[in-house]
Amino acid sequence: MSDSQIPAAGSTGDAPKNGNNGKRRTVLVVIALVFVAIGVAWYLLWLFVWSQREVTDDAYVAGNQVMLSAQVPGTVIAVLADDTQRVEAGQVLVKLDPTDADLALAKAKSALANAVRQVRQQTEMASQYDAAVAARKLELSRAQADLARRQPLLADKAIAPEEVAHAREAVDTAKAALDLATRQAAASHALVDGTDVASNASVLQAKAAFREAWINAERNAIVAPIGGYVAQRSVQVGSRVQPGQALLTIIPLHDLWVDANYKESQLGHIRIGQPAKVEVDLYGGNVEFEGKVVGLGAGTGSSFALLPPQNASGNWIKVVQRVPVRIALDARQLEKYPLRVGLSTAVTVDTHDRSGPMLAGAGATTAVAQTDVYARDIAKADAEAEAIIAANLPGSH
Repeated sequence: MSDSQIPAAGSTGDAPKNGNNGKRRTVLVVIALVFVAIGVAWYLLWLFVWSQREVTDDAYVAGNQVMLSAQVPGTVIAVLADDTQRVEAGQVLVKLDPTDADLALAKAKSALANAVRQVRQQTEMASQYDAAVAARKLELSRAQADLARRQPLLADKAIAPEEVAHAREAVDTAKAALDLATRQAAASHALVDGTDVASNASVLQAKAAFREAWINAERNAIVAPIGGYVAQRSVQVGSRVQPGQALLTIIPLHDLWVDANYKESQLGHIRIGQPAKVEVDLYGGNVEFEGKVVGLGAGTGSSFALLPPQNASGNWIKVVQRVPVRIALDARQLEKYPLRVGLSTAVTVDTHDRSGPMLAGAGATTAVAQTDVYARDIAKADAEAEAIIAANLPGSH
């Protein structure tokens, strides 16, 4: 073969190699565009979604835990509710031995009746002293008239001087007797004037003692101040309890909220009134609770710990602190999907609207929680005391 028939070096492989390089550049460009698109999408997602919300899974369901305690000392004779049971406001949950309280109530009842009768007696005595004052005035008038008749006779020497002296002594004696009767009447009227029998200070004092004894007797039946579910029952039959001793806890599961512990670096955009989404581990992703930010804690959790950290030391290490944010829950959802105190949750707060305040305003004008079961006791005690007073007034028999 001649040299003219031999192909030039590299002339047969250039075309395939250039084709492969073109395909490789196309693939790299496509991959680069995909990464750029992903980056742009991630940035837009962060800008319009992730940066507009704050998320934490350090959040737990919280609620009121009403501790039921005895108001009077006594021995437990019955326990009428147990853990997990539903109770209503005013329902009797624990009974104490009523013997001592009943005896005290009987004494107070007798003392109140006796006080009413004593005031009636004092009123009659005041009228009696008034009559005595009138009698002493008549005696003084007679003595003065007798002296006036005898003095002219003394000038005519018709009577002895001793008779005039005796008449003067009689006038002085009558004046002293009138003064004594007047003072006795004033002292008697000081106890009864200005009020009727039912409003007399002695009767009111006996009535207060009766109310106290009546309420103590009623408090041997320990009632639930609010409706809810019983938990942490520690009271047992036969136990001797003292006022203030914890017997059991009542948890109203219709009034719960979530305490979301956000990092201090997450609080910058959280405002009161912002909407929140709450996912509870109990229901997982099947149920999403609607919530709202109602307040931010006044301090970090470590500040209120039993042993606060001493950061002013040479071994100080910075730790990111957390502040509780209270999330109110929808009552209708709570009724449909009941929760328990202490359940774990994940909270997402939508921070798009940042116009709300960071701190709560003036205190609420309505009570956070209240009960009227004890006020009803006082009303019953007053009614029975009035009945005792009326039974011992004139004309009651």
